[in-house]
Amino acid sequence: MSTLTKDSVKPNQDHHSGGKPAFTENRFLITFILVTSLFMLWGVAHSMSDVLNKKFQNALNVSKADSGLIQFSVFGAYFLMSIPAGLFMKRFGYKAGVILGLALFACGSFLFAPAADANSFGFFRIALFILGCGMATLETVAHPFAAALGDQRTSDQRVNFAQSFNAVGAIIGPALGSYFLLRVISGGGQSLDSVKTLYVGLGVFIVLVAIGFLLIKLPVLVDPHGSPAVDPDAVNVDTEPGKKLFQHSHFVWAAIAQFFNVAAQAGTWSYFINYGVEKMHLSDEQAGYNMTFFMACMAAGRFVGTYLMKFIAPNKLLAAFAFLSIIACIVVAQGWGWVSYGALFSINFFFSIMFPTIFSLGLKNLGSHTQQASSYISMGVVGGAVMPYFMGMVAAHDIGTAYYLPIICYFVIFMFGAKLYKVKH
Repeated sequence: MSTLTKDSVKPNQDHHSGGKPAFTENRFLITFILVTSLFMLWGVAHSMSDVLNKKFQNALNVSKADSGLIQFSVFGAYFLMSIPAGLFMKRFGYKAGVILGLALFACGSFLFAPAADANSFGFFRIALFILGCGMATLETVAHPFAAALGDQRTSDQRVNFAQSFNAVGAIIGPALGSYFLLRVISGGGQSLDSVKTLYVGLGVFIVLVAIGFLLIKLPVLVDPHGSPAVDPDAVNVDTEPGKKLFQHSHFVWAAIAQFFNVAAQAGTWSYFINYGVEKMHLSDEQAGYNMTFFMACMAAGRFVGTYLMKFIAPNKLLAAFAFLSIIACIVVAQGWGWVSYGALFSINFFFSIMFPTIFSLGLKNLGSHTQQASSYISMGVVGGAVMPYFMGMVAAHDIGTAYYLPIICYFVIFMFGAKLYKVKH
């Protein structure tokens, strides 16, 4: 008996008759666009939280290590919320999962108003935790949904394409954050009113998106496991149905790789502004605006990576980008002026494909385990709660040296892409 939701999909088994599987199908197009819009939304919120690091260091006089607790609050929510979100999605379907995620997202955003009034870092962390619960729910729903909207052989391309708009959101986030938060600081103000304005505005926008999802009728989708698959490579079926989820080694390694991947991402993003200020002697505002270009590198990497996957196996591209990230981290740590600063930008280009590619490789051939697996891989995001704190401890002595720490993470990702991704039959 399948454990997928009532609105799982049945890929058209004739669409790959021409030799190459289609990116998606016309009947899934509107649904795919809606799901892709969610990726952009949480991209805005994630990247704005990295600007909050510098804001709270200045306005609330918290240390670099303590400001890393912002990421602990957000990514810690992923660890606690991903499994309940997966169970909720399994019981009530994709649309209900999206509405739940958006509701929590909006509640967390609105709580920034009383937190700013109370001038309390602890209250802000509670608001960020609830906001993180919303993002965790949306990610748990959106990744398997996007992967399922077509042939499994193109699922890596679909998820990477959707994640490209997450990167667009990550460009918008620092631009908004720098304008509302760091521009005020440069003028000498330490008020938290700008934080309140920014996040209440975000909350209103999220409510409008939720209303849109409530009003739009998603197509009724059929369980792909209700009938035999013609091609197990094209459709996500469990080729060894006797195995329990954790006996699928490629899934286990994907969850581990995702933990280290998000750890590297969170640490790298959290101290990007600090690196610009301390090593490049930029103002807070200028370093914040440079984060917009930093995120543009990730967007470019996602579009380039999606294209390259037409010619290069996703796992091989993942391993290559992980190796290049290791080289870039070494250069960043040296503090060689613009050369190291350029290498820091390149990390986001190479990072671009890692999250979606690890996710889609980990979900292959899991059949009825797919949504449960999505929950566990989403839990791996808790890695983002760990690295910023430890990088902050090192950064208190030297911001450049802190960038040696993500090398451990990229080595694990390299091993996953080179060998540990394989589905064992």
